[in-house]
Amino acid sequence: MPRVRLTALVIVAAFLGLAPSAGAALPKGFVGLTSEDVFASAGQYRESNLSRQASVGVRLLRQTFDWSSIETAPGQYDLSYYDDYVAAAAADRIRIMPILFNPPSFHRGRSSGRAACPPRTNASFAAFARALVRRYGSDGTLWRARPNVPKTPITTWQIWNEPNLRIYWCNRPSARQYVAMLRAVGKAIKRVDRRAEILTAGLPPSKLSGTVPLSRYISQMYRARARNAFDTLAINSYAVDQRELGRLLASVRKLMNARGDRRGRIWITELGWGDKGLKHRFIVGAKGQASRITKSYALIRKQRRRLRLRGVVYFSWRDARPYAPNFKNLWGLHTGLLDLDGSPKPAFSAFKRAVRRLR
Repeated sequence: MPRVRLTALVIVAAFLGLAPSAGAALPKGFVGLTSEDVFASAGQYRESNLSRQASVGVRLLRQTFDWSSIETAPGQYDLSYYDDYVAAAAADRIRIMPILFNPPSFHRGRSSGRAACPPRTNASFAAFARALVRRYGSDGTLWRARPNVPKTPITTWQIWNEPNLRIYWCNRPSARQYVAMLRAVGKAIKRVDRRAEILTAGLPPSKLSGTVPLSRYISQMYRARARNAFDTLAINSYAVDQRELGRLLASVRKLMNARGDRRGRIWITELGWGDKGLKHRFIVGAKGQASRITKSYALIRKQRRRLRLRGVVYFSWRDARPYAPNFKNLWGLHTGLLDLDGSPKPAFSAFKRAVRRLR
């Protein structure tokens, strides 16, 4: 009888020992946000909002690191503003996912109106990326320069943004050219930090004119031998609801598997809905916004392992005003969890509950 009781206790203890690890299996930085307001502000506003974001489970902020504002002259990098931003986030144990984007004029190969264009050479982009890894990576100089800041290195690097859209690839999207960029910049990052995670640009299933459809663009990337050029595939997976989101992610997973990339991971680097504003399929009302967050994060929780999901970034923390030069009332200005005045929408509570259930 004592032996039976002891065996039972061992089994129970083993089971209980496994339970926490199963519940704690979320990768680092799984829950993310876009929060341009926190980047653009400093002082008390930045600190209080970072603290609030951390309190609801946010562990990562996705933010453009604007190459044109950092490299002020060839080979000269001014990182002072980014130093303060990265350090402030680190104080709340929030990691940064930088989007490396937008070369300065002296590195651009050509220009095409308002469209963003890749650099003239990928070597210049690689040099820029190396400078950032040396400053913010696992052995970055920022952590030695600011010893009182909790070391929270940047370990994931997203290279470019939405290159299958005309406006982000000089009006002529090319998966082959993008893969060449991805490979060159990714190799440069890995030479400084071999454990760094190379993330593709966020690829949207956009319906804009001139866009290369998502499935075609991903297929073209694999044909250009992209499989060994990145660690994680990023999707800016806007969808009208959780059902469309599920179909989109399943189709990307199926495509990756068919290309021999079954172990490849997917990161949802943009996802969101607006509550008000101009008529658009992603403007769904206050209740609709909250409901879609609840149901979509439940889907992510359920399908995370099967789809090999690396993380999800909600867009965005707070509503924004129309910006220069056109001051258009775009639907994406209304996706915030907070109103313009900082008051929480129903979406805020829905997000907080959804994140808690992910753990």
